[in-house]
Amino acid sequence: MTAARPHPNALVWLLLSAAVIGLDQWSKAWVLSSLPEYQPVVVIEGFWNWFRTYNTGAAFSFLSNAGGWQLYFFTALAVGISGLLAFWLSRTARGDWRGALPYALVIGGAIGNVIDRLVHGHVVDFIQWHVGEHYWPAFNVADMAIVGGAIGIALFGLFEGKKAKKAG
Repeated sequence: MTAARPHPNALVWLLLSAAVIGLDQWSKAWVLSSLPEYQPVVVIEGFWNWFRTYNTGAAFSFLSNAGGWQLYFFTALAVGISGLLAFWLSRTARGDWRGALPYALVIGGAIGNVIDRLVHGHVVDFIQWHVGEHYWPAFNVADMAIVGGAIGIALFGLFEGKKAKKAG
């Protein structure tokens, strides 16, 4: 037996996904029109640069040199995960922000990067953090939403599991 669909459901949280997509695409348009390629523009000396670069793979450039098939693979994966999360939003109560917020962030970030893959053939990255000569891989607004959402899913899932275990 399946659980009843909550009314109202959390699909309204897709507006947050749309805001993430809008902010992500706006920031990338700014990067493409304003920043030089592969040249750091210092924001905070010794810590933060704007650095326009491109990623044909996934996180940390995973599979970036795989010959091109990864574009379709990561696009299909992101669309599939976003669809699953949207389905879960439809099964989540609107007021359950601990469930809805992380799903909406991951959806927005995933679709933001899918748009890049389909339009440019790669993802535009531009935020570069470093300490001295130790650099974190460049990332973008969509990546921040995906990571923040994934952390939220893990943390809130852990807390919910502890609550359920305590109640049971």
